[in-house]
Amino acid sequence: MPMNCRIEVLQPQMLVGKHLTMSLSENRSSELWRCFMPQRKEIKNTLSADLFSLQVYDDSYNFSEFNTNATFKKWAAVEVSDFDAVPDGMEPLTLTGGLYAVFEYKGASSQGAAAFRYIFGTWLPNSDYVLDGRPHFEILGEKYKNDDPTSEEEIWIPIKFKG
Repeated sequence: MPMNCRIEVLQPQMLVGKHLTMSLSENRSSELWRCFMPQRKEIKNTLSADLFSLQVYDDSYNFSEFNTNATFKKWAAVEVSDFDAVPDGMEPLTLTGGLYAVFEYKGASSQGAAAFRYIFGTWLPNSDYVLDGRPHFEILGEKYKNDDPTSEEEIWIPIKFKG
């Protein structure tokens, strides 16, 4: 499943949202988004309508050994101009800047595993980059339609040059 990729330098961004700890075997994404979406309107200083689905992996998370029980924090968030008015029950998160490989994914979210297999199993090992220890995220913009086969989103993978 080859995908279009571009390399971008992300500037630091401020996000506000909610997070849950989960694993691939105990995926709580639906629960997270059901909790976040009704409250999203309470965030007053948003910069766009784009949604961020963001994963924070600790240093022990091993992408080369597929362990479906390894846990990570998943965020549902939006970008904001400042942290002056974080609604009750939500938290701020600063997304540090840096180099990212950005992939354009088209298809149902339930079929996304093939895209990640391509990114981590084919593209990354054959590139001039290695993973960097920063959050991974997807931007769910106006063309995102949840599990619709015509849905479009961007997958942002933190990278740094090999060596």
